Amino acid sequence: MVELGIGQGRPPIEVQADHCHAAGSRRRTIDRDPARSLLSEGIRACDHCRPDTDLGVLG
Repeated sequence: MVELGIGQGRPPIEVQADHCHAAGSRRRTIDRDPARSLLSEGIRACDHCRPDTDLGVLG
C-alpha cells in the first residue's frame, strides 16, 4: 500500500506492506508493480515493514 501526504493532490510519501503496524489513516492499496515504480522514483520505503526488500527493490 501507499501512504498519502496531505494537501492538494495528496502525493504518495511512503510505500508500506499491507500488514504494516505503522500505517497511518491516509493510505491506498496498490499492486506490486506500481509499488516498485514508486520506490524506483524515490518514494521512501517504510522502515518498519521494509516493502523494498519484499519487492526486490534495492536502494
